Amino acid sequence: MDSRERVGRALSGRDHDRVPYQDVFWKSTIQRWRREGLPEDVDLADFFGCEITRIGGDYSMQFPQRTLEETSRYRIYVDRDGATRKEIAQGDDWTPHWLDFTIRSADDWRRHHKRMAYSASRIAPTATAAWRHARDKGRFVAFSAHASFHPTWHKIGLETMLTAMIDEPDWPVDMMAAHAQLIIDLYEGMKAEGFDFDGAWLSDDLGYNRAPLVSPAMYEELIMPHHRRLCEYFAADGLPVILHSDGDVRPLIPLFLDAGITALHPLEAKAGLHVADLSTTYGDRLDLFGNIDVTQLAGSAEAVVAEVEATVAAGMAGAGGYLFHSDHSVPSDVSLENYRLALQTLRRVGNY
Repeated sequence: MDSRERVGRALSGRDHDRVPYQDVFWKSTIQRWRREGLPEDVDLADFFGCEITRIGGDYSMQFPQRTLEETSRYRIYVDRDGATRKEIAQGDDWTPHWLDFTIRSADDWRRHHKRMAYSASRIAPTATAAWRHARDKGRFVAFSAHASFHPTWHKIGLETMLTAMIDEPDWPVDMMAAHAQLIIDLYEGMKAEGFDFDGAWLSDDLGYNRAPLVSPAMYEELIMPHHRRLCEYFAADGLPVILHSDGDVRPLIPLFLDAGITALHPLEAKAGLHVADLSTTYGDRLDLFGNIDVTQLAGSAEAVVAEVEATVAAGMAGAGGYLFHSDHSVPSDVSLENYRLALQTLRRVGNY
């Protein structure tokens, strides 16, 4: 059974041989692992055996990107959505801060909304090679995009977004609708270029560490219609939909299911999510993807083994599918030795 079949069967509730594996890593983590013996020339997805490849296009507003100021400690630039960002160096990674926006009002949106139109230039020249590599490796290929809420606030600012959703919701809703249409157009454009996909991966960060960023009522009224539209579109092609959302989104999960979401990722343990509890509550209605607590992976060997054993066992015991992933991404306080131990443990306990 190759990865394409394994992941597909996990997401459709059918029998498969073992728990599928997927993960992502901080840049600073990779730098640390190079120092600890990871070969310089390896691709981590190939090296560790990741089973899903995400391929998408450019869904920005395609403003010209330009650098305003750059030092060894930070850089200030205008991004492709017209937002001015300051990225501050944190070791080998960069922490972004949003400083200003081209789109600040409904009038600004009306002036610039045509920038959300589809064109073939939105498909990167490297996408075909990535797709062929994934197919050669037998991986599950997911059409990948940010969904609605998250990419819209990146264009206008989170505070402006949340305030407008209360006081004047028409224009942020129109922005989310335009974004959903561009995602559909990108998907169709890539299909016309010969790409085929096994599923869809939609990212839309909707949670803080203790609660969602929006109420269930606001989600249902203003955001969910765009999620549902995308889910229904992909479902018409037989594609399951994975939703990535950081934080504690537990109050929104029943609505995610109503929208048509198949699997939820990454199930942040740090935000209080636990596979055992979610499996008990949602049974076979929701596939669970992640929840490996990276704070435990940074601990002792005993902590690593205990975390993987307990989480994988809880996932495998549930009626829905379970896929292995860190509960967000692997940070640089996790050693290469500990991560290898985690994967050794998965191989030992993750067989059906």
